[in-house]
Amino acid sequence: MNRSVRSVATALAVGFAVYFAARAVWWIVQPTVPLLMVAAILLYLIVMMATVLVEAPGGMQMPLWWGVVAVVASAAIPPMVSASLLPIHRTAPFATWYIGALGLLAVVCIVRRRAIAGWLVLLVLTTSSTVYLGVLVALELGLVGSIMWTIVAQLLVVFWDRAVRDTEHLADIQQAVSAWHATQLVRQRERRVRVQYALGTAGPVLTRTVASHGHLTEEERLEARLAEGRLRDELRGASLLNDAVRDAIQHARLRGAAVTVFDEGGLEELDEQRRAEIRDELADVLARADTGRLIIRAARDSKTAVTVVGRSSAGDSSDEDSVGLWHEIPRER
Repeated sequence: MNRSVRSVATALAVGFAVYFAARAVWWIVQPTVPLLMVAAILLYLIVMMATVLVEAPGGMQMPLWWGVVAVVASAAIPPMVSASLLPIHRTAPFATWYIGALGLLAVVCIVRRRAIAGWLVLLVLTTSSTVYLGVLVALELGLVGSIMWTIVAQLLVVFWDRAVRDTEHLADIQQAVSAWHATQLVRQRERRVRVQYALGTAGPVLTRTVASHGHLTEEERLEARLAEGRLRDELRGASLLNDAVRDAIQHARLRGAAVTVFDEGGLEELDEQRRAEIRDELADVLARADTGRLIIRAARDSKTAVTVVGRSSAGDSSDEDSVGLWHEIPRER
């Protein structure tokens, strides 16, 4: 789209430049210094074609030094044209070609993202045409059109740049929303899988409990307690669990420890590789723990992802000496 718009704009600029050059050589009256007029026409064509056609590393923006060349050329062309004609002939149609031509050069400079150079070209054109023709005559012979086209070009460039920025911003928002939506779908699918796993494990025990009206053997009570714990873990701390962590928690409960898992978003915004490393480290810590109560918490913290606290079963919650294990897993390794 940008390429097609630029091609059309380039074709229009080249076409108008050729038109003004052709108008300049359509002499009604022989110039007193023809070579000076021809030099002015050639200078304009060279500067104009280079301004329109030369590619720049920065894309649309032309080099700063070429903007200086355009301003200098715009300052040289009106005196050259005027010096090649008698004062009485300076208002002839072929003699005022530079008014529209330099107005076009100002427009092209603005479109090539050198607004200061474009406005300086217009200022030089206004000053020169006023000096050689008079302000009212210059306005009547095309200066108004050059000023208006320059203003319109500046407004179009401003609006175009704003539209491009808004489009890029909307595209970024759309990508962020799509990524968030995809993440939520993955997490929902993971939660469904985990809940189905927990229900598949606890379902038979719950069925036997209901069928026996709660009259269970000691072995069945232990199995029910373990199943209830697995179900609670899957619901409260899904992101903390893998097979190794589940096995470690299972072994801790089998030896009589009380295990509580709290997932408060400590693993959010971490990549999957780091999450896997945290789960492996958590499984290793739980496998080596020998306290009567284990609390696993993944809180939202800028430094710590998971905290594991082990307390003796007889210890009071207010007794600091009852803490037998304290292990923090950092968010970043």
